[in-house]
Amino acid sequence: MSRLMLSVSGCRGVVGETLTPGVVARFAGAYASFLREHAGGERVSVVLGRDGRRGCEVVHNAAVAGLLAAGCDVTDLGVAMTPSVAVATDAQARESCRPTAGMVLTASHNPQQWNGLKCLLADSGAGGLHGAMACAPPAALAGKVIERFSTDAVTLERWDKVGVLSRREDATEVHVERVQDALIRSGVASLPSTIGHGLRAAVDCVNASASRTAPVLLRSLGCEEVVALNCEANGEGAGLFPHAPEPTQENLSGQGGLCDAVRERRCDVGFALDPDADRLALIDEHGMYVGEEYTLALSAMAILEAHKRHGCSGGEQLVLVTNLSTSRMLTDVAARYGARVLRTPVGEANVVEVMKRERAIAGGEGNGGTIWPRSCYVRDSLAAMGLVLWLMSPSGGGKRRTLSELVASIPAYAIQKRKVDLARKEDAATAVEKVTREFTRQGHHVDTSDGAWVDFRAGTLAGRAWLHVRASNTEPIMRLIAEAPTRAMADGVLDEAGRVIAG
Repeated sequence: MSRLMLSVSGCRGVVGETLTPGVVARFAGAYASFLREHAGGERVSVVLGRDGRRGCEVVHNAAVAGLLAAGCDVTDLGVAMTPSVAVATDAQARESCRPTAGMVLTASHNPQQWNGLKCLLADSGAGGLHGAMACAPPAALAGKVIERFSTDAVTLERWDKVGVLSRREDATEVHVERVQDALIRSGVASLPSTIGHGLRAAVDCVNASASRTAPVLLRSLGCEEVVALNCEANGEGAGLFPHAPEPTQENLSGQGGLCDAVRERRCDVGFALDPDADRLALIDEHGMYVGEEYTLALSAMAILEAHKRHGCSGGEQLVLVTNLSTSRMLTDVAARYGARVLRTPVGEANVVEVMKRERAIAGGEGNGGTIWPRSCYVRDSLAAMGLVLWLMSPSGGGKRRTLSELVASIPAYAIQKRKVDLARKEDAATAVEKVTREFTRQGHHVDTSDGAWVDFRAGTLAGRAWLHVRASNTEPIMRLIAEAPTRAMADGVLDEAGRVIAG
C-alpha cells in the first residue's frame, strides 16, 4: 500500500488507500483549526477548488465537511486551476476584508489514483505586490498544520458555530481578467486581445482543471485558431487522463499527442499543462518538445523587456527569484536587462518568501512554473502562456518570431540527474560536507542552504555550470543534478561529484 505524503504543500495519497474520507476531513479540519488560531479566533473564509480528476468528489465532500466542522466558511469554486484558486482567494480577501485562505484538492502531476490537499495562505502581513498575497505557506507554518493533523488536534465547533458553504462559478473569468490586467498594467500589451493575432495555438489540459480556462484565455488573446486537445470539461472523458499527466517529452510525444497535433494542424506553439495547471511545457512550431525549463526563462524575458520599454515598476525591483535546481538560462536572460537572480532552497514556498521580501518582479521554478506577482504568487500557466505569445507577436520584438527562434536566442544547457546510494540516511550530511569542502578548495562558490549547490567560478566551466547535491527526504540516497553547456560536460561534473562523495 502507498504511504500518505505530508509536506509543506499539504498532504497527498492514493484515494481509497492512504487518502480516505476520514483522513481528508481530519487534514482539512487541522488546517481550519490552524487558520482560526492564526487569525486570533476570527472567522476565516477558505476558497476551495479541485483539479477535476475522476474520483475527486469523495475528497471534495470530505474536505468541505472538515473545513465547515472546524468553523471555517467555504467558498467552493468547483473544478479550478491552482492559480485560479490563488487569484480568487486574493480577490475574496480584498472584497471581504476578513481573514481568507485557499485550498486546492490536487495531486499535481501524480497518476490518476492519487489526490491531495494543497494549502494556500493569504496573509496580508506577509508582503506582496499588486494585491497578490495567496501562496504556499512557509515551512514553519506548514509544519504547524502537519503537527495538528498528526496529533489529531482538530477543534470542532457546535452546530450553531459551524461554517457556511457558498459557491462561485466565475473562477475562469476572474483569472482571465486578472492576466489581461497584468499584461496591460505591466506594459506588456495595451490591448491583450491582439497578442495572438495570426497565431495558431494548441493546448493539452489532460481533461483536468484547465480544460475550460486555458482555451478561454487563448481565445481572449486573439489567437487565430485554438486546438483544444484533451480539454474535455464535461462528458465521459472529463477527469480521465489520456496519458501520464506530467508534461514531459515522453508523455507528449506519443502518437496523436500534442507534438503530433502541432505539426498536423500547423500550429505556431503547443502548450501542455499538468492536472492543476501550475506547470507549463512548450512545443515549438515544428512539433518539437521545448520543455519546461524554457517557460520561466521566456516569461522573464517578456516581463523584463516590457519593463525596459515602459518602466512600469509598481514598487517592483529588478530581481528574479528561483530555486537552486533551476537552469542558469534565467541568469543569462536577467543579465541582458541588468536584473539580479536570487536562488533559494527547492520549494515554491521558499521562492515566494524571497520574492515578497525582495519585491521581485517575477520568479518561479524550472519545472514550468512562472510566478508573476501581477497575477498571483503561485505558478501560473495562464500568465506564462500570455507572456510567451507576446514574445512571438510583432509587438513583442518588433517582428513576428517563432518559438524556435526565441529558444535559440537563449544559451542552451544540458541538465543531468543521478542518484548516489548511501548506507544510511545519516550519511547525507557527510556527503554534503565532502562536496562543500572539495569544490570550495577548487575555487568555486558553494551555497549550503539546501544541501550543497556549487556555482562554478574557476576553470573551463566558470560561469557556465552548476552542481546541486541534496539528500532525499524519503530514501537513503543523494540526489545529484548538474547543468553545463553539453550533456557530456554535465555528466563529467556528476562523475566528479560521485568520486568526491565516495572518497
